[in-house]
Amino acid sequence: MSGGAVVRPSISIPEEQVVRYTFQERIYHWINAIAYTYLLTTGLALFTPHMYWLAAVLGGGPTIRFWHPWMGVLYMITIFWMHSKWKGDMIATKEDKEWQKHVKDYVENRDDKMPPQHRFNAGQKQFWWVMFYGSIILLLTGIVLWFPEEVPRNLMWIRPIIVFIHSATALLTIAGFLIHVYMSVFVTPGSMKGMLDGTVSANWARQHHRLWYEKITGRRK
Repeated sequence: MSGGAVVRPSISIPEEQVVRYTFQERIYHWINAIAYTYLLTTGLALFTPHMYWLAAVLGGGPTIRFWHPWMGVLYMITIFWMHSKWKGDMIATKEDKEWQKHVKDYVENRDDKMPPQHRFNAGQKQFWWVMFYGSIILLLTGIVLWFPEEVPRNLMWIRPIIVFIHSATALLTIAGFLIHVYMSVFVTPGSMKGMLDGTVSANWARQHHRLWYEKITGRRK
């Protein structure tokens, strides 16, 4: 008989995991996602009569008119918090230029052709800046629409312009939001796990964000 340890074939050894997002980061992200989803649905209900049925689902017109701006305040709190934590990771790098040359490979899931990336790739950074600056525009225009009675009579002409800017910016962020969800769920399997329990497999980290993985683990290929 051998004195070595016996490993049953049926026992699988868990793959090494690395921390992708802290608990606090995940809490703020999900509050942000829920708040944005509410803003998206109520905003569409207020934007066009064709979507007003959403108002009935969410409690009626007066209800969503009251809660829409307040949910916007909550949303902006999470945006500014995440920006304070991630702004260093969102700075453009020389690797981002290489990533942009391989966008087609990224969309088609040819990860073997993608250049190594830091914690966030160029596409994620672009999405973040669209949402960040778009959110600031929505905040400023939203304040004007929240308190229309405070607008002087001689400046009432500006309100249709504010409505247009607010609506156009909202549609831009909606497009970014839908792309973000699609890429996270379908194009890069494993991404959602990082936002659910905070960890990703070491193989996933090496494959999609190798420079970040090497930085946090000190392991060089």
